[in-house]
Formats: sequence, C-alpha cells, structure tokens
Amino acid sequence: MNYLPSVESRGVVDVIVPIFNEQETLPFLWGRLSDVAESCPRWCWRFIFVNDGSRDESARVLDALAAIHPLCTVIHFSRNFGHQMAVTAGLDHSEGDIACIIDGDLQDPPEVLIQMIEAIEGGYNVAYGQRTQRAGESAFKLLTAKWFYRLLSMMTSIEIPVDTGDFRAMDRQVVKVVRSMRERHRFIRGMVAWVGFRSKAVHYARDARHMGVTKYPFRKMVRFAMDALYSFSDVPLRIAGYVGGISAACGFLGIGYILLQAVVFANYLPGISAVLFAVLALGGVQLLSVGVLGQYVGRLFEQSKGRPLYVISGIRNPVSVD
Repeated sequence: MNYLPSVESRGVVDVIVPIFNEQETLPFLWGRLSDVAESCPRWCWRFIFVNDGSRDESARVLDALAAIHPLCTVIHFSRNFGHQMAVTAGLDHSEGDIACIIDGDLQDPPEVLIQMIEAIEGGYNVAYGQRTQRAGESAFKLLTAKWFYRLLSMMTSIEIPVDTGDFRAMDRQVVKVVRSMRERHRFIRGMVAWVGFRSKAVHYARDARHMGVTKYPFRKMVRFAMDALYSFSDVPLRIAGYVGGISAACGFLGIGYILLQAVVFANYLPGISAVLFAVLALGGVQLLSVGVLGQYVGRLFEQSKGRPLYVISGIRNPVSVD
C-alpha cells in the first residue's frame, strides 16, 4: 500500500498506537487503519507503533509490518513503561501536521479518525473522542469512570472533558507544547486540556475489546486516577488542611468544655474511652494529612531525579524529529 501524498496533499497525519500484548489484535487493527488511510488520500498517513515492552509476539508482528510498509515506524521500549509513556514516545517521534492517538485494542473505532481530521481541517486545534456508549465494560467500571471524570472536573482549575480518553487528533502547534511538558506522572488528556486552543468533541460509541483482556486492572486504574488528581489539583492538600483545622477546633472546644465543667461546676468528667477515641481520631487525621503531603513530595522527588521518561531498545523505520 502507498500512503505517499499526492500533489494535492494537505500534509502528513501521524497515527500513534501504543501496543502492549496485542499480537492477536494487530492484524485486524492494521486492516482497519489501512482502510481509513485509503479512504482519505488527501493526507499522507504514517503509523507510529510503540511496543511498550510486550511479552507476547507483538514485537515480531510489528517488525514484520515495518519490513513491508516503510511508512510504519515501530518503537520498542526496553521494558514496560506504561501507556502514557508509550503515547509520549509516539508524540516525541511525530513529525506530521496532525498527530492522532488511538489504543491498539480496537475499542476506539479507527474510522472516527476521519471525523477528527475533518474537525482539524475546519479550524480546530484538537478533536477528542467523547464516548456516548461503552460496550463490554462492567457496571462497576462504568460507574467509577463516570464519577471520576466529574469529580476531577470539580477539583481542577482546567476544564477536562468528561467521558473522554486519549483518543484524539491534535495539530502541530498543540503537539509541540505537549512535547515540551516532561513531567513523569502523566495524564495526557489533562495536559492537552491545559494547553488550551480550540477543541471539538467527536461523539462515538466505544466498542467492546476485540480480543484479549484489558491492560488496565483495578490497581492501575487507581494509580492512574491518583496521577490525574495530584498532577492537576492541590485540592487534596487543602482538604487535609481544612480537616486538620476542624479537628484542632473540635479539640480546643473539648478542652474548654472539660475545663469549664471542672472549674465552674466542680464536675470532673471521667472517660478513658473518650480520650482514646479523640487520640485515635486526631492521629488518623494527622496520618491522612501526612500521606497526602507525601504524595506531592514523592512526585517532586521523582521529577528531581531527571531520569528519562522511557528507554528505547530499537526503532524500525525511524522518522526525523524536531
């Protein structure tokens, strides 16, 4: 297949696809991506696959694909660095006029990329996919995702669209700004929202996973949610301060009440249980506050090391970058 631009070509579209253990899905994914590219010949299409330390045969399948199609770039990580780092590597190696991000599990339909590109052509800087339906997901995941995005919107100073993922298209201007943001704990959909510019929602129904199992178990979901919250909000710190202030005020009121009973009414209030309860409650508040503070300090510590965000073990069909 030839995706080189014609004389009338408007430029280059880079499609960034993070891959982790998707050997069964890759042939179907490539087939649909190829169909999308052929249906939009006014752009030159490149595909940047980032192998995030896959433990199956994904690396072999990707290398075979790169050997046949010179416009397919394959980036191999030295180990699993995580989805957000894989997307970051794809953006770092993108040189196109438009960069699109899509997961490799085929839950986000590649055909929607055409609508996103049309939005960019219409003058928008970002076109993001907004889910109207989410097939194949448990009620628990649907409920937690719904409330997570709404809670995050209330606790951050930037407007992060609800019911969205990293499925989106961005023009070169936005990509350059996002590439300059090198924080370790990354929440890319929030980073793109922070950048600003004109954005448009493209509504679509998310499909069930084509094959295999989810790569985001509950533990990773919680960690990702914490990265999002602590990266874009200081509300947890303020809540800890408020709770500490309220606890201190209640303590002083309690001391005043005990002194009043003892001095004025000569009524000494026994109650070791009440004392223990107060000590445990205040100790819990203090530990909670220290834990929240530790999350922010830990992130500063990680950032101060200056380590690379990811390590590449090899690249097939590399592209030149800025």
